Amino acid sequence: MTFQAYIDNIKEKTGKGPSEFKQLAAKKGWMEGGKLRGDVKVSLVVAWLKADFSLGHGHAMAIVAILKGLNPGEKK
Repeated sequence: MTFQAYIDNIKEKTGKGPSEFKQLAAKKGWMEGGKLRGDVKVSLVVAWLKADFSLGHGHAMAIVAILKGLNPGEKK
């Protein structure tokens, strides 16, 4: 499955895309400069995504990558 397929599946399941997850993480105080703060544990974010959005581990990690400012599917 491609990275974009993960994002598409997440959007289909939750109705939320990357920008909405960034906004929600910002409301939790986890973002700084448009990226996940370095002191925020990935396990905390993954637990939130699993609990609140019923995402599996792989899909949650795709959102973590976006929050960190990474996009594994992006061409350089």
